[in-house]
Amino acid sequence: MKRINKFIPAALAVAAALMAGCQFSTTATPNTAGQPSARCDSKAVTHLVGQIATPELLDQAKDQAGARTARILRPDDIVTLEYNSQRLNINTDSAMKIERINCG
Repeated sequence: MKRINKFIPAALAVAAALMAGCQFSTTATPNTAGQPSARCDSKAVTHLVGQIATPELLDQAKDQAGARTARILRPDDIVTLEYNSQRLNINTDSAMKIERINCG
């Protein structure tokens, strides 16, 4: 029994070290440039609804929304369904008139 009691402090120390690695943080995760990661904000570009989508407007909207990527989606486009909080989606009609803007 004394032999088992010798290992208890060591086992507790190992368990504490393992648990310390599992703590959660509420701070922002830095991106590759060292800046805190920001989220796409589609509300910042709602004023573009009704305009004609162009490559220049796409770049402008991406910058204003703080998105890392942006895409123009036409009615018949095939799109990926994975959610990306850093991507701005500009949905247009067949004439490229912007109908809706969202992130994801």
